[in-house]
Amino acid sequence: MEDDVLDGFDRKILALLQGDGRLTNNELAERVHLSPSQCSRRRQRLEEDGMIRGYRAVLDRDRLGFSLVNIISVTLATHNRDNARRFAELLARLPEVQEAHALTGEMDYILKVVTPDLKSLSEFVNGVLLPHESVQHVKTAIVLETLKETAALPL
Repeated sequence: MEDDVLDGFDRKILALLQGDGRLTNNELAERVHLSPSQCSRRRQRLEEDGMIRGYRAVLDRDRLGFSLVNIISVTLATHNRDNARRFAELLARLPEVQEAHALTGEMDYILKVVTPDLKSLSEFVNGVLLPHESVQHVKTAIVLETLKETAALPL
């Protein structure tokens, strides 16, 4: 779906659902000033066109025992497709990794990793990342305070 196909109603529906994915169709229709049937059709089209990829609950990391947030930079041992694929396959198996981004510059990847404590972080770095054949160097930073964290897009 192209930008010009999204009108003000679509943008408002998307913005409201980003804030609360549990809004009923009637609540959503009332807030965007459309009939429930019009709103339902628009929402369904946004889902079918892939603008809405899914709905999920946002969990409290601290209350669930994952209070340590870590930013880990990784440099690969060699720079080829096979090595990058092996590293991506490793990351896909690791639930602690919340985000993984391939970068330009000095480091190859940056990861956002959650762990319960320092011991778990150490086990993750020394027992999982560093022994992996694709990894050459790992640098870890512990997040002291999160100033902003969102998945919302600026609609």
